[in-house]
Amino acid sequence: MAKKKSKKGTPSSTIVLNKRARFEYSIEDKFEAGLALQGWEVKALRLGKVNLAEAYVYIKDGEAWMSGCSILPLNTASTHVIANPTRIRKLLLNRRELDRLAGLVERQGYSIVPMAMYWKKSFVKLEIGLGKGKKAHDKREDTKEREWQIEKSRVMKHKVR
Repeated sequence: MAKKKSKKGTPSSTIVLNKRARFEYSIEDKFEAGLALQGWEVKALRLGKVNLAEAYVYIKDGEAWMSGCSILPLNTASTHVIANPTRIRKLLLNRRELDRLAGLVERQGYSIVPMAMYWKKSFVKLEIGLGKGKKAHDKREDTKEREWQIEKSRVMKHKVR
């Protein structure tokens, strides 16, 4: 009989999360987009050398682009390739999705925010969220709710003992 493979050592498919996006925006819809990357960028992503905190997505000439995402090049990167860590990267979406995003951004004032980057088979995917910016009082309510959940779990933990 063959042994079953253990799932203990399998790494998570998530490369990076943008936690700031949920705090700053109320996300109403999510899309999955592919990324047009260079070879050295894929190698750096495998090591997790990426930052989505300052990244944003915009639509120009019917195409989606991501700017502000920094992928740090490896020291062992090829010498004949000039590595630009903050270059503008093209997002790969269907025409229907692009048209819908463009319409909501232009007419209703939505923002497109990168939420997470992850592996799907051998491809890098970017989860983008369509949302509106939160006001200061909305952020305070979210902080209160999060702190209450933490406090509630502490109380329940001590009562169980």
